[in-house]
Amino acid sequence: MLYALYFWLQDQSGSNTLATDPISLWNHMGIPAKLVVVTLFVMSVISIGVMVDRYLVFAAARKQSREFAPAVAGALKNGRLDEAIKIAERNKKSHLAKVVSAGLSEFQAHQGSSEISGGEIDASKRALDRAEAIEHADLKRGLGSLATIGSTAPFVGLFGTVLGIVNAFKSIGAEKTTGLAAVAGGISEALVTTAVGLFVAIPAVWAYNYFSSRVEAFDIEMNNSSSELVDYFLKRSGRTTASK
Repeated sequence: MLYALYFWLQDQSGSNTLATDPISLWNHMGIPAKLVVVTLFVMSVISIGVMVDRYLVFAAARKQSREFAPAVAGALKNGRLDEAIKIAERNKKSHLAKVVSAGLSEFQAHQGSSEISGGEIDASKRALDRAEAIEHADLKRGLGSLATIGSTAPFVGLFGTVLGIVNAFKSIGAEKTTGLAAVAGGISEALVTTAVGLFVAIPAVWAYNYFSSRVEAFDIEMNNSSSELVDYFLKRSGRTTASK
C-alpha cells in the first residue's frame, strides 16, 4: 500500500526523476534517512540471527529429548543410576537431560550412606530447581532482542517518516510551490522508511511470540520431569510421596 501511494505520487507529479528500484530510492534519500534504513537493516540482521539460532537450538532440544526420555526412564526403572547419568551426558542439547543430569548427580552423591535423609532429598530437589532455572535462561537467550526490535523498529521507521515530511516541506520552501512534484521526493522517502520499519518489526514480533510459547512448553516439560524425578528419589530412599 505504501509503495502504491508512492507510485501514485510519482505519476501525479509528472516527474521521471524518481525511479522505483531500490538503488534509485536509496540514492534519492538524504543522509539522515539513509542512517535510519541502515539502523533498521542492522536490527533485521540481528533478529534473523536470533531466529535461526533459536530455531536450531529448540529443534535439537526437541529431537534429543524425544530420544532421551524413554532411554533414561528405562534405566531408572531398572535402578541403573550410572547408566541414566551417562545417557543424560550423551544428550547435552536436550533441556530435559540437563535438568535430570543435575538431579541424578546430586542424588548419586548420597548413595553411599545407609539411609538417605530428607535433607539430602531436598538437596537433590534444589539441584533440579537450579538446573531448571539455568536452562530456562539459556532457552530465552536472544528473545529479549527480538522483543526490543519488534517494539522499536516501527518507531525508528516513524522517525524516518518525520525526516521525509520535513524534507518535503523544505522542498516546498525551496521551489516556492506546493505541487506534488515538490513533495514527491520527501513523501517517497517517508513511505520507504515506514515500510522498512514495519518489514523489520512484524517478523520479529511473530518470532518472539512463537519462541516464547516454545519456551513455556519446555518449562512445563522440565517441571514435570523434575517432579517425577523427586518422586523416584523418594521411592529409592524408602519414603513415600506423602512424606514430602
